[in-house]
Amino acid sequence: MLGAIIGDTVGSIYEWRNIKTKEFPFFKSTCFFTDDSVLTCAVADALMNGGTADNFTDSLRAWARRYPAADYGSGFRHWFGTDSRIGYHSTGNGSAMRVSACGWICRPDERQIGLEAARLSAEATHNSDGGIRGAVATTDCILMCRYYSEGYGVDESGKSLKDRITLDQWKAEIKAHIVKEYKYDLSETLDEIRPTYYYHETCDGTVEPAIVSFLESTDYEDAIRNAISLGGDSDTMAAITGGIAEAAYGIPGWIKEKEFEFLDDTLKELYLKWQKFLEDKKRK
Repeated sequence: MLGAIIGDTVGSIYEWRNIKTKEFPFFKSTCFFTDDSVLTCAVADALMNGGTADNFTDSLRAWARRYPAADYGSGFRHWFGTDSRIGYHSTGNGSAMRVSACGWICRPDERQIGLEAARLSAEATHNSDGGIRGAVATTDCILMCRYYSEGYGVDESGKSLKDRITLDQWKAEIKAHIVKEYKYDLSETLDEIRPTYYYHETCDGTVEPAIVSFLESTDYEDAIRNAISLGGDSDTMAAITGGIAEAAYGIPGWIKEKEFEFLDDTLKELYLKWQKFLEDKKRK
């Protein structure tokens, strides 16, 4: 989850001032958390309270009302100002930017639990094919990365998947799975996407390049730089990519420490509560 929040913070100052390069200061004093981080915390909070459809609806609305000045889309802003318990069929990228916690709610060999959580988290507002697909695909990438990085897939000789193949080889498997399962086009490289890429608010137009940004990365920081270098909805692109990259690489300690300088006490408290929740689940 923190991987997405960091991506949001780093990308926040480039959303309306796009850059087309990977060469930029990773954190600047003018960075800030946006609605992407607020709603990422809302999804984690919903999962800790049961992860039902009602939990997601209630949590998203409560957190948005707690941070009413965050830069929400117009459809979401109208929705959380009402008491509606029905989504508004959004096809926007909001369902994917906030979903990363769903990739950690279960063991990576229990993928269907995480994918179902992602579906429910999306349907609270983004109950459209594109909105649901973006959230579920992002979660699937996270779970597949965890399956590799946490040493699952042990064979008869006792070797885990990461003892038998490289991460780049596993990325090729992830790519093939996402293309087949979700019909995303991941054929273009970052260098091919970058020159003509522009601002997309749709899930399809954001999640595809965000996944490619991860696939071409060498570590967590590089993944975030890839996403922001494309331009477009920079904070959301980096949030989606960052959530996936965290599962594959982890996050360097200095980046974690720096991020906490940008979060307020409420968001920090929720993140620490989420970490304890996950640790308690592992012990059970």
